Amino acid sequence: MISGFDTQAFVTATLAEDLGQGGDITSNAVIPADARLTAVLASRDGVTVAGLWLADAFFRALDPAAVVETLVADGAAVVPGTALLRVSGNARALLAAERSALNTVQHLTGIATLTRAYVDAIAGTGAVLLDTRKTLPGLRTLEKYATRTGGATNHRLRLDDGVMIKDNHIAAAGGVRAAVSAAKAAGLRGIVVEVDRIDQIEPALAAGADRLLLDNMGPPVLRDAVALIAGRVPAEASGGVNLQTIRAIAETGVTFISVGRITQSAPAADIGMDYV
Repeated sequence: MISGFDTQAFVTATLAEDLGQGGDITSNAVIPADARLTAVLASRDGVTVAGLWLADAFFRALDPAAVVETLVADGAAVVPGTALLRVSGNARALLAAERSALNTVQHLTGIATLTRAYVDAIAGTGAVLLDTRKTLPGLRTLEKYATRTGGATNHRLRLDDGVMIKDNHIAAAGGVRAAVSAAKAAGLRGIVVEVDRIDQIEPALAAGADRLLLDNMGPPVLRDAVALIAGRVPAEASGGVNLQTIRAIAETGVTFISVGRITQSAPAADIGMDYV
């Protein structure tokens, strides 16, 4: 479960989208109303599991008497063929809930699995992997839950959850000093300032930045930037980060690395519902 997330509302809206006005007309036509079914959700791939509690919620929403047994914990790394969840209940109800349950678990598990690959790639460097706001509309809370499950740390959840002055803010405000001064005058703290050139670092620090986001800098430039910052504020690398580049970026000495790909580009995990 996720604090502050309305599971019932999400499940209700998702099922309404899939069931439409007429419900599962196929199952209702071909399966007796009192038929029972036992099924297992199993992974076809090696994955880091996320979202099984939502599958449970989908099945129970359509069959409150369903018996659901979660076989592994969210965050577990499993091998291909691992059974994740077993459910028994009314056949019509379970089949009607199947796609919503699978879609959600496949998506979140895919994000957690890709996130874990990035976390493993920087193991031992001391750098912390952050997610971003590059999420699907309406799914941010769930997707950021999945990145946490995969081992990342959440960046700001919303625009009101942290101050990040980027290049367009600086341009519109009339410069980095003006932008930072305005943020401070508004009583804001923890001000992150984006820089994409070495010569912007000292002006940003002089203006009062609490953290620098070093945008689209390659490892050699990042090393120079980290040396210039000299621990005065935390340094975050962002832009152009992938599994092939992240280790070299982490080894430059940055404190954080933010990666949009872990939510934007994660493939759905191959998880199926097999009938027993």
